[in-house]
Amino acid sequence: MSHVLAVTGANGFVGRALCAEAVKRGMAVRGITRLPCDLSPGVENVAVGNVDGDTQWERALVGCDVVVHLAARVHIMHDKSRDPLAEFRRVNTQGTIRLAQSAVEAGVRRLVNVSSIGVNGRSTRDDREFTDQDVPDPHNPYSLSKWEAELALKLVALAGAIEVVTVRPPLIYGPGVGGNYLRLLGAVYRGIPLPLGVTRNSRDLLFVGNLADFLIVCASHPAASGNTYLVSDGTPVSTHTLLRGLARALGVKARLFPVHPFLLQTLGNLTGYSAECERLLSSLRVDNSKVCRELGWYPPFTLRDGLQATADWYRAERQK
Repeated sequence: MSHVLAVTGANGFVGRALCAEAVKRGMAVRGITRLPCDLSPGVENVAVGNVDGDTQWERALVGCDVVVHLAARVHIMHDKSRDPLAEFRRVNTQGTIRLAQSAVEAGVRRLVNVSSIGVNGRSTRDDREFTDQDVPDPHNPYSLSKWEAELALKLVALAGAIEVVTVRPPLIYGPGVGGNYLRLLGAVYRGIPLPLGVTRNSRDLLFVGNLADFLIVCASHPAASGNTYLVSDGTPVSTHTLLRGLARALGVKARLFPVHPFLLQTLGNLTGYSAECERLLSSLRVDNSKVCRELGWYPPFTLRDGLQATADWYRAERQK
């Protein structure tokens, strides 16, 4: 890649991993952030302020060949905003549209947009897997804003001024992870008993190292242009299998006890934690065959590799 790879949201969980991997491969990388910050060695930082329909992206995109768009307002538990959908649209939809317009004006060749598997829906049933051919079923304000951004980018791409690649990842984990995954990690590490010993679900996850590798492929592979890709580690697991794998990687004993999933979901509904329980108990499968067939891509890291890397990072953080 002869020009600069720009990464929005470069100081985020995925952004830092992507920038570090791109620099490691000898790429010139420009990390675009809201405020000035320290990024990985070798990454140029350009701050653009808040991401919305008025963001001035132009200076950050000069000389860039490809931009990977990670900056977003992410899903927030118990959102306190008066109008959550409006806030998600302001950043995720309007901000993305403005980025695409600026990228076209700057002569950027390709925009890789990181969307969400939530565009496909909340969960899968039986042995079914989500594919890019599914009728979109965004189930919350976050996923709806992401779907609307995808639609807008399709229109931009149809004009022929820029190539667009869309990536819909499931839950991403790895060193630096936060949110519910980090809370589960901490609970396992501390030996807190968890009522998840008999979960019957099957979920696909995505290690951040695999996502970084895949995004670099999407930035350069000729066949990726104009496509939407669903991607995962390729090894679906139940929640209790995941927790046992985390415990093994952490070097501790998993303290799981059996409670019927129906009872757990009922308790979640009664206590206001229905969404959290559903994520722990429902299935979400992703079909990786398209990325293998069209791009020749296979995850460089196994699920076990990813869990071990995450556990090693967590232990190191605890020792600081």
